Amino acid sequence: METPVLPAPASHPLWQHQLGLLLESTGEGIFGIDLDGHCMFINRAGARMLGHERTEVLGRNMHELTHHSHPDGSHYADTDCPIFNAFRRGLACRIDTEVFWRRDGSAFAVEYSSHPILDGGQVRGAVITFVDITERRRSALALQQAKDELGLRVEERTRALSDALAQLRELSAWLDKVREDERTRIAREVHDELGSLLVALKMDVDWIGKRLGEQQERAPDDAQQMRTLMRSKCRNMSGLIERAVDNVGRIITDLRPSILDHQGLWAALEWQAHEFVQSAELALDWQMDVAPGVELPEPAAIAVFRIFQEMLSNVGRHARASRLEIRIEAVAGQLHIRVRDDGIGAPAHVFEAPTAYGVQGMRERALHFGGRVEIRSEPGAGSVFSLELPLP
Repeated sequence: METPVLPAPASHPLWQHQLGLLLESTGEGIFGIDLDGHCMFINRAGARMLGHERTEVLGRNMHELTHHSHPDGSHYADTDCPIFNAFRRGLACRIDTEVFWRRDGSAFAVEYSSHPILDGGQVRGAVITFVDITERRRSALALQQAKDELGLRVEERTRALSDALAQLRELSAWLDKVREDERTRIAREVHDELGSLLVALKMDVDWIGKRLGEQQERAPDDAQQMRTLMRSKCRNMSGLIERAVDNVGRIITDLRPSILDHQGLWAALEWQAHEFVQSAELALDWQMDVAPGVELPEPAAIAVFRIFQEMLSNVGRHARASRLEIRIEAVAGQLHIRVRDDGIGAPAHVFEAPTAYGVQGMRERALHFGGRVEIRSEPGAGSVFSLELPLP
């Protein structure tokens, strides 16, 4: 091993040899400079990092050789150099924000420390140790970028969760309003229709009771005429009772169709579709393909039925359609329901609006059971509502 050039000749050969071994054993670059900034010694690792042979460096001004410019390429005056300040002002330093320049003109990020060399209290030069921190800087930059990306992602997720929470609150408020409106409608129907029927029945019953009390005081001819009137009243009461029964049945069906409990989901969907097109005066293209034995648990069946009702309700309220196409398939572990109309359609953003509570309700019901609702629509081209739901 070649013995490094030392700042001053060592008085003992063994000490000189040990110092040479120390300089060459480290992976850090080490060099020493005199008061003029000229290199007095440099180890092999330091020369290799700078791209020079050691003999090319000795005696050269190290600032002009390797520290002459800032990272952006601008001139770096030696009067500002912390390395030179180590012996000019007796100031040690440790810097990791600068670069050293190689022989080929390329630069590398460096961390260096500079300490003055003292001899009898006087500064004779400085010794500098340095390491290439390019990989460290790259790793730190990558880590910072990852942290920034993570921060952005967290911010986006937080914003998305806040938006979702706001939508859920609005949806909950809308559901409360719908529920209250439904209660109001049922109360009004009970009051206006059933209430008026029951009042009429009460009046007829009171009339019959009063006439029966007067029956003994009537002449035979009058009694016969009264019996005729009573039979007419009874027929009228029978008609009122039938209307009341029909109204009760209709209200109960609106709340929960009995066919859903008695005949199952598939019969309920078919019944609902035919009831809708009959009341809306639409042509119906109906097709159902359900594998034998396929059934849904009650909560999922109710969700599917309500989603189907909301699809039809959207058609009835907005589509202005004349024809309805309904396809229902329950095969291969998947339920597919598609409702297509030939109505006026609407831009896609209409169904994504925060106030599209009906659409949000359908999607939330489907999502709860692992399904999804998709809507395709264009102005003038009608709309297609689709439900996909995994079967148990």
